[in-house]
Amino acid sequence: MRVRLALLLALVLVISGYSCNRRGSKFIKEGEINYSVNYVGELAVPVEFLPKNLTVTFKDDKILFELLSPYGKAGITNLVNPENEIYDTYYSFFSRKYYYPASPEEIFPGFSSMEGLQIIKTDKTAVICGFNCRNAEIIFPDRSSQVYNIWYTDEIGLPNSNASNPFNSIDGVLLSFFFRLGDTELHFEAESVYRRDVPDKIFERRKSFKKVSRDDINKFITAMISL
Repeated sequence: MRVRLALLLALVLVISGYSCNRRGSKFIKEGEINYSVNYVGELAVPVEFLPKNLTVTFKDDKILFELLSPYGKAGITNLVNPENEIYDTYYSFFSRKYYYPASPEEIFPGFSSMEGLQIIKTDKTAVICGFNCRNAEIIFPDRSSQVYNIWYTDEIGLPNSNASNPFNSIDGVLLSFFFRLGDTELHFEAESVYRRDVPDKIFERRKSFKKVSRDDINKFITAMISL
């Protein structure tokens, strides 16, 4: 009896260790999603200096993606504010601060390595952070034998969440996914989803960044992550 109880307790602990937190009801339209980040491939700098988390803050159709290192706030930020026609990518590395204002239909810079991807939706399902998720398999022309998996949900009230990224044909919020930046892969796993009041001010255009071309910011992003 004690052995069975110990095994049951161990199973509960294992399951809880691989779960994430959801605070608040489903279909929230305002809040925050936090993801862990894992890197696969050769890196331009030691992994300790790279961002360890991705934070997505949203309110209605406004979204802020922040992939920032604790060192000097270096990293990449994407801002979507359709009401004010803002579709910005910001790159910061200590005193260097640049941004590129994209058009509404434009994929954010940095994703040239993801061109030509094939998305195959499957019938597989999973529960992540308490949200029912569906699966899609991703195949690239240069790696046709390798299949990547992403998971997304339609139970978070964030419309067009992928409009500016390579998964724009996926109608749902990504909770487990990846990006290829140069020769490096960044894998994201949702750790918490919760509702909170978000001030409109954080969706305003940053004023301390210098405007550059798409080619320039592409070079900055690739150089920061990949060799």
